[in-house]
Amino acid sequence: MRIRPFAALSVVAVSTLLLAGCSGSADPNATPTPTSTASSECLLDAQPGADSDAIEVTGSGADLAATLPDTLAFEDVERTIVTEGSGEDVVSGDLVSGFYTLYDGSTGEILQDSSDTSADDSGAVPIIMDPQQYSLFVAALECAPIGSTVAMSIPGSAFGEGASPVVIVAATTDFIPTSADGAEQDAVDGMPTVELDDDGAPTITVPAEEPPTEVQIAELKKGDGPVVESGDTVFVQYTGVKWSDGSVFDSSWDRGQPTAFQTTGVVAGFQQALEGQTVGSQVLVVIPPEFGYGASEGHELQDETLVFVVDILGVQRAAAQQ
Repeated sequence: MRIRPFAALSVVAVSTLLLAGCSGSADPNATPTPTSTASSECLLDAQPGADSDAIEVTGSGADLAATLPDTLAFEDVERTIVTEGSGEDVVSGDLVSGFYTLYDGSTGEILQDSSDTSADDSGAVPIIMDPQQYSLFVAALECAPIGSTVAMSIPGSAFGEGASPVVIVAATTDFIPTSADGAEQDAVDGMPTVELDDDGAPTITVPAEEPPTEVQIAELKKGDGPVVESGDTVFVQYTGVKWSDGSVFDSSWDRGQPTAFQTTGVVAGFQQALEGQTVGSQVLVVIPPEFGYGASEGHELQDETLVFVVDILGVQRAAAQQ
């Protein structure tokens, strides 16, 4: 069995976890005991228990591992903060770097660890605290100070009928900047102009001329991080506007947090703009309908030339399938 950790728990499963966290026990009349890291922003705030306390965590960084005793009952969602960091609490919406190892709780088999998808030699990966995408990590890492190491046990029922229980050990290292920090590049004549506010959010001004018929790409900033490869999951901030009237039709900045997606899961022009770029870069791309939504009959953007400014904040390689 292999679990994609950033999609391991569905929204339904998250709701199950939330309910479990509210009870803190199989006893519906039990009262949860708050921890020092509890916050009004915590989605689950899972509590320690006999299972999570019994998980022996060893190593750190890329060598982070655990020994699972054969006495784990997996009756509830439990989380133990093994070592508490000294930084600010990690909360929903944050983008962090960290390490993890994921186990099948029934067999002790390693399902996946961060080195399977890391894009650099450290073995660390970016993790976005988004319950819609990374719910497993939100459950494990939320409301613990940055730099903490945690052990979490999750019953199989959280993943669906007949599923195996899961154990995750994870550690955070740093917050990742939410805007590109690469070296500024010279503007390209004829391309839309871009102004950044104090937080790095772009305002895009489209030229008063006919749009191009081919994809146009310009680097606004050049990062020195790993190169984005086809099939990678990229962590980005972006804003998209229509060439026709300059209006914003989509923006992660407006939603208040970065997002993540595979390069092969976006329109062709967007994929061209991402692949081959480096983490830390900011990219401006103009996408004619042929390379956008031109073939999507009835789509509201079918006939639009699109302009995006994309900040590339992190990348994970695609895990090898087993």
